[in-house]
Amino acid sequence: MLITTLTLLIATGAVPDSPKPEPEPTKPTTAKEALQPFNVLVGSWKGSGVPEGTKEERAAGAWTEIASWTWHFKGDDAWLGVTFEKSKHFTTGELRYTPEKGKDELRYTLKLTTPSKTTATFTGTLKDKVFTLERTDGAGSEDQKLVFSLLHHNRHLVRLESRPAGSAVAFTKQWQVGATKEGVPFAEVAKGPECIVSGGVGTMKVLYKGKEYWVCCTGCRDAFKDEPEKYIAEAAKPKKP
Repeated sequence: MLITTLTLLIATGAVPDSPKPEPEPTKPTTAKEALQPFNVLVGSWKGSGVPEGTKEERAAGAWTEIASWTWHFKGDDAWLGVTFEKSKHFTTGELRYTPEKGKDELRYTLKLTTPSKTTATFTGTLKDKVFTLERTDGAGSEDQKLVFSLLHHNRHLVRLESRPAGSAVAFTKQWQVGATKEGVPFAEVAKGPECIVSGGVGTMKVLYKGKEYWVCCTGCRDAFKDEPEKYIAEAAKPKKP
């Protein structure tokens, strides 16, 4: 009976198809595409930092800072820039996509400038909203790791961890900054028009040929003003999965 029923189903074409596997997400072809997950950083952030130590040491060493992230474009290249005000550790920085041949994971490089005008270069990956980077240009007697926990569109944590250079012991936290986006209520849900340049949340308008468009930062505003037709055409293309 089972064989007869199966034969009938095949003959009538009623046998359900096998489930098709989900298509693999396409790898980014441009730096701008690869940096899309970091649109959440664009804007101005107020941070409260504390060093590790006793309660007294934490209170004495605490500081506040402002970190402002913007997009930058040059030809087909794109990157995110950051400037710090009153930070104890950094003054400026650049976040770039650094593809590696033969590797599927997306890798990024964050190059930071310190108040003493030295540079610190970190390289790493983003996974499940945790951006983990290890210092690649050496830090003297220690290995260093910088970790961004992207908790929400309007809050994140940044911490620096270290251990003796070349050792296998666990990293220990040296300091941490908790940051909230300025001008955005703590519990507000991210919403708004899409930036025509980066795809982030638009926060300011630009006018072209009598029509208004939205951009998310001054970097995207300047890029749009330089090549408006280019970004209008790109925005009209179907989105990649």
